[in-house]
Amino acid sequence: MAVEDSASWQDAAGEGSAAFSGDSVYVAQNASPYALYIYATALLNTQGNTLAALPGGELKIEKIDTMFLQSSNSLQSSNGDKAVEANIFAISGISLNPSYIALSTEGQMLAYLSPRFTVIQRDMLSEDKKLRELAAGLNASRFVEIAKRASNAFDKPVRINNVRIFEPQTLSLSQPKSVLLHQNKIAAIEAIVQTPSADEVVIEGNGGSLIPGLYEMHAHLGDNNALLNVMAGVTSVRDMGNQNEVLAALDDKIARNILIGPRITKSAFIEGKSAFSAATGELAASEQEAVELIKKHAERGGYHQIKIYSSIKGEWVPAMVAEAKKHGMRVAGHIPAFSKVDEMMLSGYDEVTHINQLMLSWVLEREEDTRTLFRITGMKRFADLDLNDPAINTSLDIMVDRKIAIDPTIVIHEFGLTARNGETRIGTVDYIDNMPISVQRSARQALLNVADEAEDQAYKAAFDKVLAVLSLMHQRGIFIVPGTDLGGAFELHRELELFSKIGMSNAQVLRRASYDMAHYLEYGDQLGSIEVGKLADFFLVPGNPLDDLREIKRVAMVAKDGQIYFPSQVYPEFGIKPFTEMPLVHYGN
Repeated sequence: MAVEDSASWQDAAGEGSAAFSGDSVYVAQNASPYALYIYATALLNTQGNTLAALPGGELKIEKIDTMFLQSSNSLQSSNGDKAVEANIFAISGISLNPSYIALSTEGQMLAYLSPRFTVIQRDMLSEDKKLRELAAGLNASRFVEIAKRASNAFDKPVRINNVRIFEPQTLSLSQPKSVLLHQNKIAAIEAIVQTPSADEVVIEGNGGSLIPGLYEMHAHLGDNNALLNVMAGVTSVRDMGNQNEVLAALDDKIARNILIGPRITKSAFIEGKSAFSAATGELAASEQEAVELIKKHAERGGYHQIKIYSSIKGEWVPAMVAEAKKHGMRVAGHIPAFSKVDEMMLSGYDEVTHINQLMLSWVLEREEDTRTLFRITGMKRFADLDLNDPAINTSLDIMVDRKIAIDPTIVIHEFGLTARNGETRIGTVDYIDNMPISVQRSARQALLNVADEAEDQAYKAAFDKVLAVLSLMHQRGIFIVPGTDLGGAFELHRELELFSKIGMSNAQVLRRASYDMAHYLEYGDQLGSIEVGKLADFFLVPGNPLDDLREIKRVAMVAKDGQIYFPSQVYPEFGIKPFTEMPLVHYGN
């Protein structure tokens, strides 16, 4: 609502108000695609095709293509078809990626297009596939073009000068040094150079901290979060479930530097057939089919582990474990519905996926189905858990004795249990003001609807109990791996902050997310620390993350597999305001 020179609004993210002028436009929350037509009309009638956006940011429109669409209006011609000229526009500034709209030459809306669906005039329904393919191609080419602009592969050695290196073995920062790279490896670690050599590219670290690349251990990777993870210093991920062909194509493009993305360790996602089956991965209707799927993944090669999902029957698990171990694959997963965590661990699990999957075994009856909302609403019962309960001690004893790890995904539980509508989610407060408006709004929306004050307090107490259980696990030496199930990048930074709340020092957290994960995934001879001969996967931050872990959010430079990236050059492509400046670079002769 606009009143004279001010505007106010109310949506699911809360209320707001701001100064208003004719050169601004309100961006509706979760609006229909028709809203894009309103924005487009306003933008195309504005000098520079940009407008200030409310509640924040800026919208921009750009013409990117012209094509002809077939209209099947029988009044137009004897055969009932007419070719209509369509201009394709990209509107940016609403979310991390542009939105695409087709307008006629007269400015009428013809279609909204995305890779998954279109909203199109009825007489143009035959063009649906063409427009979806166009949108997919525009998305793909966008990331390819960003990679071309953002990737820096220099034709001479690169020296990162005047940096303090995080040494995970000693949990400390070194004295100021310089790190010399040759192609994708660390060639030398030497004293600071006072005068840049003409034979080197020298990147000035200004006394900042150089940290080994981080690992996101619970990813479901796509083009978008692949790039944003690297910009956040996350140079390696473990993908926990994906469409095999999609992930293989993405991995190939990253390896060939067509797209920017992290190193990928793959999991074979295996689910049972049921009314609740996950859309990801491959489905088995019997124990034999599950075993055959494991064989198939082993034959394909490149899978570090299998991941068991919730519709697998618990009685199939021993055979699945035996087959996986036969092929040298680890076993991780959810606790199948109607099974208990101790049964699965004793059957051969190497790692339990999600802390709630473990803790629900302590509070749910066997017949309560964790494929339903019980996996969420049942967490309210965590608040009443007694950490001295024999059932808890038995589970932790099994984990200690069998060296079973936990992938708790703490941050997604914090989101689910503590986020409330209209309140900025605590895990986003350090970066959310730099993000596009739709991301800012999503940070003020809850994952769960809370009925009343009692339920609100029960969910918050449940999260406190999650942290208490993880603290107890850490005290007992159970191995805890950092992953988000929320896309990594900024969410992984929050996950690591939460690790500091379960008894780890900042240095221990950084070691766990880099050195420990490299060794856990058996890459420790090449990755995980900044040492001569190892691959040059690391990132630079201006400050000291051992004093303040939040410093890892201010990434100034990333090195990954021979490429140098400066996030401040990349973030504006996504409507993100950079968090720090690009370091000074001496390019030599």
